[in-house]
Parts: sequence; structure tokens; C-alpha cells
Amino acid sequence: MKKFHMLFMLLFLLTTFSTIAQNKVSISGKIIEKGTKQPLEFATVTIQTTDNVTVNGGLTDVNGNYNIQVARGTYNIKIDFISFKSIVIKNKQVNQNINLGTTVMEPDATILNEVQIEAERSTVEIKLDKRVYTVGNDMVVKGGTVSDVLDNVPSVSVDVEGNVSLRGNESVTILIDGRPSNLAGTSVAEILRMLPADSVDKVEVITNPSARYDAEGGGGIINIILKKGKANGFNGSVMLHAGTPTDNGGSATLNFRSDNFNLFSNFSYNNRNSPGNFKTDSEYFNSEGNTSSFINERRDTEREREGYTANFGLELFLDKTTTWTNSVNIRSSDGNNPTETYFDYYEADGTFDKTRFRYNLEDEEDDNVQFSTNLIKKFNEDGHELRVDASVAMSTDYETAQIDDIVLGTTTPETDNFYQRTLNDEDENRSLIQADYVLPFGEGSQFEAGYRGSFAELTTNSRTETLEGNNWTIDPNYTNLLEYKENVNALYAQYGSKFGKFSYLLGLRWEDSDIEVNLLDADNYNNKKYNNFFPSAFLNYEFSEGNTVSISYSRRINRPRGRFINPFSTLASNINIFTGNPDLDPSMTNAFDIGYLKKWRQVTFSTSAYVNITDDSFQFVRRESGDFVTQVIDGEDIVNENNEVVEVVGGEDIRTPIILTTPINLAKEYRFGFEFNINYNPFRWWRLVSNFNFYRNETQGEYTYIDFQDNSVTQNFDNTAYNWTTRINSKINLPYGIDWQLRAFYRGPQDTAQGRYKSILSTDTAISKDILNDKATLSLSVRDIFNTRKRRMYTDLPQVSSYTEMQWRERQVTLSFTYRFNMKKNERQRNGEQNGGGDDEFMGG
Repeated sequence: MKKFHMLFMLLFLLTTFSTIAQNKVSISGKIIEKGTKQPLEFATVTIQTTDNVTVNGGLTDVNGNYNIQVARGTYNIKIDFISFKSIVIKNKQVNQNINLGTTVMEPDATILNEVQIEAERSTVEIKLDKRVYTVGNDMVVKGGTVSDVLDNVPSVSVDVEGNVSLRGNESVTILIDGRPSNLAGTSVAEILRMLPADSVDKVEVITNPSARYDAEGGGGIINIILKKGKANGFNGSVMLHAGTPTDNGGSATLNFRSDNFNLFSNFSYNNRNSPGNFKTDSEYFNSEGNTSSFINERRDTEREREGYTANFGLELFLDKTTTWTNSVNIRSSDGNNPTETYFDYYEADGTFDKTRFRYNLEDEEDDNVQFSTNLIKKFNEDGHELRVDASVAMSTDYETAQIDDIVLGTTTPETDNFYQRTLNDEDENRSLIQADYVLPFGEGSQFEAGYRGSFAELTTNSRTETLEGNNWTIDPNYTNLLEYKENVNALYAQYGSKFGKFSYLLGLRWEDSDIEVNLLDADNYNNKKYNNFFPSAFLNYEFSEGNTVSISYSRRINRPRGRFINPFSTLASNINIFTGNPDLDPSMTNAFDIGYLKKWRQVTFSTSAYVNITDDSFQFVRRESGDFVTQVIDGEDIVNENNEVVEVVGGEDIRTPIILTTPINLAKEYRFGFEFNINYNPFRWWRLVSNFNFYRNETQGEYTYIDFQDNSVTQNFDNTAYNWTTRINSKINLPYGIDWQLRAFYRGPQDTAQGRYKSILSTDTAISKDILNDKATLSLSVRDIFNTRKRRMYTDLPQVSSYTEMQWRERQVTLSFTYRFNMKKNERQRNGEQNGGGDDEFMGG
């Protein structure tokens, strides 16, 4: 009987809901911008009674579309968008589903306190599954590099060495137009410093990617999208800049589009000097734990670089449903890095002993050529499409260094001083092929499948020679021939569906990896073959328009490459040395994320809590190598009949232990955190973007090594650290076409298993003025106003305790001039269809 009652109640409820639903009708339509005809995303549509009482409302999607449910009746329909004239449709009779068609909105020319209002896209667009950062609206990065761009993206940080992290995690994959920015050769940091900021349209940040994306990167994916104009005819912009320290150059974005093709290009030239400084104060201990000596190291670097990049391509519209794009990217640069290092030696009681001076002059030539092709076939307007991408690239990196190590004040420089030279020659070939198929079906359902093959081969010839008498002798400790081969094949499939307010996306990716790390000169061959499954799952629930919660999971991998595995390192300092570890294994991460997104008319708020559990995580350790740098001061040369030094007698020995920094695999890492992002427009002339990220990082594992007294030392790396970062970006439209931008970044202190990082605070600002009837803009920017962007850390080891301070680049002041032709200042230049990957739009993102 109870079952009958429950069945009756359920039937009654379903009937009631069905009756209510039948009384609902929909109001739909599309909103675009006058002039550019681009759709307006996040426009507000409000449904009110004739007495102006709001009954429902919503926001337009990425295509400018909206669909709002209301009861039958007569309504006033109001359409709003920031900086645009509002539109009101009064006394609209709605007795059935009605489509209002396309509504055209035009910019509001109203002058408020002499502030001219223009249509401008928000610098940061927050979506549920990613954040999209529009570079064109950021004045601070004018004349800068892509590294400067990323340092202003919410959730992303770039440290003083140029390493990129996402929510505090450096295991991040960086793509350029959906393709890998590098595989095994030139470091990502160097590539990002070479690309000009003005060549970038927008940056997509994906914290928890689906199975569609490459599984590489335990911390997520950053996709840098280069400019490619979409307006018909010939248009573009030219930018010139000059700065101090030396930062002179220019860039041009040129585009010509017709009904049959689109020709696009980006060119840039830069001559830059990035002075920096480094210092380490070290206290050394004997076996009893008492102080034995002090060494203070001071280093000044210049990093002078001159280079150019060129990217040009042709997009062919073969028919209304097929687009074929081909592009070529060329990058070339020459640089040198004169480095002066002083070592001040002190006795155990603090008495000054002597000073060594080390001069290292590095010269580098870097060339890269890449060809990419992309074919898109759209079978219908509902998203049914096939996308095929392929690219091949070749790069060379040739680096030499001349090192002079001098003891100041010595009376016998022939024996006390020594000289070295290094060579590092890299050649890399890589190729990529990828196919993605998307099949929508039913109501809100979609199936995807694809293949990706990534292949790379890198050869690095590293050699160090020391001058002995009149002859150069190879130093085997810093000489090797490294061969790296990487072949990764992947298949994936995913299925998603949306019904009502609930949507989901389930995917599975399989990757087969064949990795070779061979030290050819040592006959040391390492082949690592493994294949792995990478599942992903995303669940979304939409409470109302612009009010969504999501839960997601994905499995990720992080393969060691580049300097992580190359034993050779630079010798700017010969007592504090970084060296790679060719035996590193990949790390595996299980990533969980819970997110919430809420949009109001003037505010967009998103927050998420995340957990990353990583096996075999990479950690950097500092340890005594067991080797010493030994010099004889004021010794006497013993020569043979050929006047060659065969022995040095007498004098004083300087024996300094060499401290190595190297990456290792630790057993486990647990990372938990939460963040929130806010876009706030308190007034039409003021925009605020803020980000806060707090995380807890726990590591578990032990590391054993042999110290310089041949003792086995085991360090316990069990450690729990807390850290937080925050940034705020303010942009104000002042009178007379003047814009002012101010941003600040703060990273809190953090404890590590071997010491402690101190906090970092930096502030940037910029001001710009539109001139020549808004066809040109003059900008002045200052990065790191107070010259405080420095990494500071304490390290405590059994035999040495040190304090290190490093500033990669000092305060930068840049003046830039941008001229636009046949395009507006804030014209939206969308990248088109060659981004690689895509959007899970049906997931509510």
C-alpha cells in the first residue's frame, strides 16, 4: 500500500511539473556589435513585467545567443552590455516560443566627466573550465615578451628565472596555437622571452584538461594564441618601442582577407639587455659542526640578445565548409651574457682572507624553423567536424663560453689563475600529427575521438676545456654527448551530454611512450617504454544562467626534458652548479577540482578547490658533490726543459667544496589549494581583476648521497609547506583618451625540506594616450617599480648553510608607439580555427 501511495505521489508531482512546464515559453535571439558584427558574449537580457518588475533574465553565450524561459504574458525586454547603449523592447506579447532575431548594439558615446567610453573587451574572461586573457588590453606588457604576458594572467606565475607555474605548480604544459612550444631542446623560458607580447592575441588557461588534450603537464595547460585578423581587406598594426635598460625593437601584425583566403603575418625585431644580479653568502662547517670558513659570492649578468621572429601563413577557404591553413614560423637570435663573479673568502673568525674574480663570457646563436598545416572540414553548423593538424620543426642552439678565474692580489698569477672554455651544441628535429573528430547528436550530446603522434630527436654535444700551460685539456666532469629521443602515440575518446541543468563529459586517453636518454660518450644507454591510460570526468550543474558548479578529475603525466636530464651545466660559478639527472622518471598526477562560477552584471566570480596527488614528483636538492675547486696561491712553478709547468710547490691551497643543485624523483607529493578570481567593473571607466591562490604542499621521501668526507648522508624530505599568492590589476579610463593601469603581485614565504623561501612583492604600472584620431597609441610602462622582484632563500645542509638572493631582470622602463590602419583600437581579432583543441561549450564553459 505504501508503494502505491509513493507511486501516486510521484505521478502527481511529474504531472504538476509537466503542467507548469507547458505554461512556459521561450524568448530567444542573438546580440551582435554594430560595425564589427562580432557576437557579444555576457550581454544581459532582462525580462520585466509592464510595471518593470523583473521575472527572469540571462546572459548571452560565446556566440551571442540567449534563450530564456518565462510564463505567457506581456513583457518589457531590456538588453544591456557594458559601454554599449541599452535597448528596450516594450509591451512585447509572448504567448508562444518567440525568436527576436539579431539585435545590433552600438557603443555608448556618452561622455561622463569628459571620459570617452569605447567598446572594449574585458582583459580577463572567466569561464568555468578556463580563463581567457586578452593581451591587447594590457598596457603594461607593451614592448615586452610573452613571458611578461603570462606573468599577468590569473593563476599563472613566472619566477625570476623565467619558469612558469600554474597555481604554484611548475608541471605545466605550454602550447602555442595548440602545439607544443618545445619538446626537448630549447627551454620554454627562453622561447617565451624571445616572442614579443604584441604578437599574442589571447592566452587560455586550462587548469584541469579533458582527455582531448595532451596528457603532459601535471599542473594544467596554457595555450598561447597568436594574432590572425578576421576583418576583410588589408589591416594591421605596427608597434615601435624603446626602453632602459636597453630594450629597443618593433613588431608588425599585417593581415589581408578576402572571400577566398586570409593572408596573415607577424614580424618582430628586438635588441634587449636584461641586467641581473645574484648573491650567495655561505657558511661552511667541519665534521664537528663548527664553522670552518665563509664565502660570499656576488654575480652580475647582462644577457644581451638581438633577434627576430617571423610568422606568416595563408588560410584558404576551399568551400563554405572546408578551411586549409598553412603557416611558417622562423625564429633567430644572437646573444651574449658577460658575467662577473666575485668570491670573498673569510676565516672561521670572520677575518677577510682573499678575493677570487671569475669572468664568464657566453655567446649563443639560436635558430628555429617550423611549418604547420591545418585542415578543418565542417559537415554542418551544429559542430560536426574533422580537424587535422601537422607540423615539422628544426632548431639549432650553439653556445660557447670563455671563463677566466683570477685570484686578486696574487703575486704569481701564472699558477694561481686558471682559464676554461665551454661548448654546448644542440640540434633538434620534431614533428607532430593530430586528428580530432567531433560528432554532435541528439539534444546536447557530443562524441569526440582522435589521434596524436609526437616525435622528437635531440642531440646535445657539451664540452669543457681547461688551459694547462699552453694546451687546452678536456674536463671529463663537464663533457658529454647526450642523445634524447621521444616518440609518443596517443588515442582518445570522450562523450558528453547535457540534459536540463546537468551536463557531463567522460573521456579516456591512452598514450604509448618510447623514450631514450643516451650518454653516447659514456656508452650509457637508457630506454624507457611505458603506456598509460588517462581517464577524465567532468560534471556540471547550472543553477541558473551564469551560476554554475562543476566537479572534475583527470590523470596527468610530466616527462623530464631539457636541463632536467642533461648532466652538463653552465660554469658561471664553479662552486654552485646546476646539473641535470638523466635517470629521472616521469611523474604521474591525479588531479581533482571543484569549481563554482557566478556572473552578475558588473561582477564575475569564480572559485575552485583542487587536490593534486603526484607519484615520483620532481624536487630540486642541494648537496655537496664530494669534489673541490682547488687553487694554489703564491706557489712556485717547476718547469721542464720545454718551459712547461710540471709541478707547483709551496704556497697555500684553496679547497672549496662544490655544491650541486639537481632534480630527483621523490616518492609522493600532495598538493591541496583553493583560489578565487574576480572581475569587477565598479564604473564604466574602471576595471578590476584580482586573483588569490592558497595551497598546501606536502612531500614524502628520502634522499641519500655521499658528502665530501665520504660519509653516506640521508636526508628526510618529509615536509609540509603553505604558500599563497595574490595579484590585483586595475585599469582606469581617464579624460582626454588617457588610460592608466596598475598591477601588484605578492607571493608569501614558504618553508622547504632544505630551507625557506622569502616573500616576493612586485608592482608594475603603465599609462597610455590615444593620438592621431585614435589611430595610434603612445604608452609608457614601468615593470618592477621598486626593483623588488627577487628570489630570496635560505638553505641548510649538514656541511653548509647559505642565503641566496637572485634578481633575473632589474627595473624596466619602456616607451612604445602603436599605429593601427584599417582597424579600431579595440577590434577583436579572433584566432579563427587553428587554435588546436577546442572548447567544451556544451559543458557550460
